[in-house]
Amino acid sequence: MRAIWCGFALGVIVLQRQAALPGRGAWVGLVLATVLAAAWAVWALGAAAPADDSHEAARRVSGLFYGRRWRMASGWAAVWLAAGCAGFGYAAWRAETRLAEALPSAWQTRDLHVTGYLSSLPSYGANGASFLFRVESWEANKEARQAATRLPQLIQLSWVAREAPLPPLMPGARWRFAVRLKRPHGNGNFGLRDTEAALLARGVRATGYVSDPEHAVRLSVDASGIGVRIERARATLRTRIDAVLGDAPHRGVVIALATGAQDAVSDADWRLMRNTGTSHLVAISGLHLAFVAGLAGWVAGALWRRARWRGVEAPLLVPAQKVAVAGALLAAGVYAALAGFNVPVQRALWMLAVVALALFAGREVARSHVLAWALGLVLLREPWAVTAAGFWLSFCAVGAILFAASGVPRLHRDAPQDFSADDIDPMRDRVEPTAEPATRVGWLRRLVPMAFPRGGWRGAIRRIASRLGDSARVQWAVTLALAPLTACWFAQIPLIGPFANAFAIPWVSMFVTPLVIGSAALPAPIDAFTLRAAHTCFDWLAISLSTLGSLPWAVLRVPQPGAWPLACAAVGVAWWLAPRGWPLRWLAPFTWLPLLVPAPTGPPPGSFRLTALDIGQGTSVLVETARHRLLFDAGPGPESTQAGERIVVPYLQAHGIGRLDTLMISHDDSDHSGGAQAVLDAVDVGAFVAGVLPTHPLWASARANGAQTVQCAAGQRWQWDGVDFEVLWPDPGPLTGKPNAHCCVLRMTTAARAARETQAGAVSALIAADIEAGVERTLIARDPARLRAQVLVVPHHGSRTSSTEPFLDSVWPLVAIFQVGYLNRFHHPHAGVYARYAPRPIVLARSDADGAARVEARPGALAVERFRDTQRRYWMEPPTQD
Repeated sequence: MRAIWCGFALGVIVLQRQAALPGRGAWVGLVLATVLAAAWAVWALGAAAPADDSHEAARRVSGLFYGRRWRMASGWAAVWLAAGCAGFGYAAWRAETRLAEALPSAWQTRDLHVTGYLSSLPSYGANGASFLFRVESWEANKEARQAATRLPQLIQLSWVAREAPLPPLMPGARWRFAVRLKRPHGNGNFGLRDTEAALLARGVRATGYVSDPEHAVRLSVDASGIGVRIERARATLRTRIDAVLGDAPHRGVVIALATGAQDAVSDADWRLMRNTGTSHLVAISGLHLAFVAGLAGWVAGALWRRARWRGVEAPLLVPAQKVAVAGALLAAGVYAALAGFNVPVQRALWMLAVVALALFAGREVARSHVLAWALGLVLLREPWAVTAAGFWLSFCAVGAILFAASGVPRLHRDAPQDFSADDIDPMRDRVEPTAEPATRVGWLRRLVPMAFPRGGWRGAIRRIASRLGDSARVQWAVTLALAPLTACWFAQIPLIGPFANAFAIPWVSMFVTPLVIGSAALPAPIDAFTLRAAHTCFDWLAISLSTLGSLPWAVLRVPQPGAWPLACAAVGVAWWLAPRGWPLRWLAPFTWLPLLVPAPTGPPPGSFRLTALDIGQGTSVLVETARHRLLFDAGPGPESTQAGERIVVPYLQAHGIGRLDTLMISHDDSDHSGGAQAVLDAVDVGAFVAGVLPTHPLWASARANGAQTVQCAAGQRWQWDGVDFEVLWPDPGPLTGKPNAHCCVLRMTTAARAARETQAGAVSALIAADIEAGVERTLIARDPARLRAQVLVVPHHGSRTSSTEPFLDSVWPLVAIFQVGYLNRFHHPHAGVYARYAPRPIVLARSDADGAARVEARPGALAVERFRDTQRRYWMEPPTQD
């Protein structure tokens, strides 16, 4: 079964990397490949079965032995192929079924009336709440039937609290809403997580907001069902926690441990746990589920051993061990439901279920088979789990533990003489009947075995040392195995993680989690004491983690690795964790060099790379030379979509940019300057150049971070690595007029000397910010030749007040990049402005349709890459055509 489930998982993974789902011909080939591979596997493995050993020598001479080995290898390869094709086909079928639900394009620009109920625990933010809404009926059902469209059943809505406060939003409550919807759409940026995949995994096929909150109607009859009851229980528990803890700093952590909802965890707590490698502590994971299952199993077994039925002891009817396992499985299922059934919880629950079924059937099952079954069951339920970090971190952590433990001997023939049989018995913690009288020492020995060690104090010390060594070995294995994945998903390796987890895991497992779980079972007002105690315990832990996280070497930030460095590091992990005696283990650290010491990623000297990020409605452009980095604008901030914190900073970290030589903020519009503070807080900035008023708080913040501050003005010039930079606007002196009238305009040009030596023309790029027609005319009147650029970041997002024909004639771009939001309320780019670009021989890139655009410019050469062209997946909308 290991080979089957692993092959199945490989097929699912391959499908999630495809740009399109298989067509009819591909389906036929897939079915044929599955059938043929399965038939070959049955024949080869059956023919390769071992025969009578008395003829082994004759078979070796005749070559049949080697033929059997070849058939065995080909048979197992066929098993992998058949299972992989089955996994690929199953994931494709599930994807086709889910993608069949679609919101008609014409419905994205108008108000719709829907009736349904809240199907999830609401997530609350500063401006309102968001929730999943199960649609029961659409106002335009007749129109949809005429168009043969299957409408989405699950949509994600946000309710913005404007003038009136939010009404109570309880799961199962039925409402009639006027909503404004759009198809699932996420920002597409190189190296960052695709939010469209996350929406697809949740079954969300449309997103939007309640457009008319004042006329929302709460219906009298609520929805019912097991899922609704679970979500109501989670909401009730969250309400109790909010009432007790109020505005306590770590309230979100307690809510996350109780319900699995992580929206209330503060940014400070997230930052602290990410930097110390303890983020897994606030996610209800297999560790917490194992604690609940173990406690419930122990209670169930203890009660069953003391139960009697009509004078007959209960263990004689059903063994107490089976009752304990059944109780553990039941409690784990309830807790997993309350936790939202995330992937790590699913993995732990399925592993427990497989072990329980094996026990009930009286069969033994290997640990690797248990993990393989859990892998297959998770992917059967949710094939898109492989697109999330939690899937890889959870399964790789458990796999590393099993692999590392497989080479550790547990029984030794030369065991010390002072060890008793219980010391080497793997079931030593089991309670056995004894004839020892229940003396004071006897019950205390059974209660605290370490207080009265049977093998003497030396034996106790050795057992303690052995257990500490096992714990250290497990922690080392998990840390080592997850380091490449952490670098891949989060562009960092928390070096302090092993030390932080050494005391954080026991502390949370023994104190915080039991108190949180206990509060859910206790009535008011007793639950308030346990909740406050849990918060206090985590507060003490946070103080300790802050001390560790403040160390200068606590976090190693690395660029997001590619496939080759990641594969080398994975080989190194397996090599390092191999059993003792494995040859050349000292070479394993060298396999990590591509991950820890990556090759330079900047363009060659004399060239530059321009990346226009997809941040929605706003501007943020990263310019890279061989050894320098400039960020032009930082997108919206907390007042809007928080793109600076959500996209710009993660993009810089994913590409190994821990320092910006210059941060240039063109003007004071929030879609350009809002994310600047997040950038200043996250990375080092050498110079802060801006076209904002002297009273703007960004100046003081930049100086506090040690940056040199300069007001941008026409005539400023500098050169980095052979690339010339020049500010064309605004004029020197006090800034006057509205922000668009004095925003910075930047032009960069590849090395003129290199262009002359190679007899190739220089390549220029112009970032025009939000200039309008008046500024365009002024720049043309001064020097139209200076505006000439092959790459143009379109002024003012394609507004009708900019991109005049004379301006385009002066620039004459070969590439034009529109940074606009998907279905933005400003209707950028304006249809008339876009029509000015379309007839010209220009490669057009729109962030709303194409995602981020990356331009590689060198003397005489220009290359353009659009995210949704090269990183396309089957769930994305088709890219634009030029």
